[in-house]
Amino acid sequence: MQILLLSPYHGGSHQAWAEGYAAASSHKVTLLTLPAHFWKWRMHGGAVTLARWWLGALPRVTPDLILATDILDLTTFLALTRDKSAGVPVVIYMHENQLTYPLPADPTQGPMRRQLGERDRHYAFINYVSMLAADRVFFNSQYHLDNFFAALLPFLRHYPEYNELDTVGLLRLKSAVLPVGINLRRLDPPLVPNGQKREPLIMWNQRLEYDKNPEGFIDVLVQLAAEGIPFRVALCGERFGRPGERWEQGVAELGDRVIHNGYAEDEVYRRLLWESDLTVSTAGHEYFGISILEAIYCHTFPLLPSRLSYPEIIPESFHADCLYRGRADLFRRLRWALSDPAAAREVAERLAPTAAVYDWNRLAPEYDARLAEIAG
Repeated sequence: MQILLLSPYHGGSHQAWAEGYAAASSHKVTLLTLPAHFWKWRMHGGAVTLARWWLGALPRVTPDLILATDILDLTTFLALTRDKSAGVPVVIYMHENQLTYPLPADPTQGPMRRQLGERDRHYAFINYVSMLAADRVFFNSQYHLDNFFAALLPFLRHYPEYNELDTVGLLRLKSAVLPVGINLRRLDPPLVPNGQKREPLIMWNQRLEYDKNPEGFIDVLVQLAAEGIPFRVALCGERFGRPGERWEQGVAELGDRVIHNGYAEDEVYRRLLWESDLTVSTAGHEYFGISILEAIYCHTFPLLPSRLSYPEIIPESFHADCLYRGRADLFRRLRWALSDPAAAREVAERLAPTAAVYDWNRLAPEYDARLAEIAG
């Protein structure tokens, strides 16, 4: 089967997902992509450019199915390619959505700063009509799906008339969950430990953006350090622009405890993952959790909020060990894990195999089968 995969914001997790599936699939997957810059413009103009390229530069690619990411204005793409795309089944994959993606507390920061913190409903509307135009919609987690549909009715009620409330049920019927595939095998094999006894290592490998609450994370570490608890920290997450003042101040206060500060490239990242004892999330938003699953796969003990997508990606039998409720509970669990790293490691070793279900060698056959069924 021929699949045309449209990725108008091709970077980070979107790129890893698209290229990972293309490499692991038994189908022939052709990627049509644009660089991961100017996400608002990609939601407006990306469809025009990708439609032109498909019609002009790739005229011989006639797919059995079109698979698009949520950044694409699918309605515009299909309108511009109607002579060629008519009759071709279309699937949209929701990595995220612009209806429930959280806005920063500071209205002068973040993606809606020009609206002074008010959500620009037009981008949510692009998601909505793109989903209407698709034959099937896949969300990366049940949490994400439920979160979106809980907000969709109030969103449509905002409009004065003909607000199409009945479409919510129709959209729900053609929506399902299909987890993100991850190339976890690239993190194999584990490095041979050097045997030197060191302080426990805490890993931060999430994006350094407001929705992951990096200030909350650094505040926790500063308090632990003030209590005299021994630990080291590796700050490896992807960064967009300069970190906030509180983050930089906290890093300075941690001093020599910080053994890595900055985005870690592949081999350094792999080494730090296997060396790490703990990973901690203080996120205010998470639709899936790729970086957390990568750490878990490498036998790193996770401490995660008991909300968002985390109760879904962590098996229920590990909830009592890994999910915390509130700041005081997080500190209690951190003190335990840092004081008894062997016990934390034992939990991490039992948990690690559960992350392997998200590797592409497990998930690609499921993608292939579900997409083939849609294509008929």
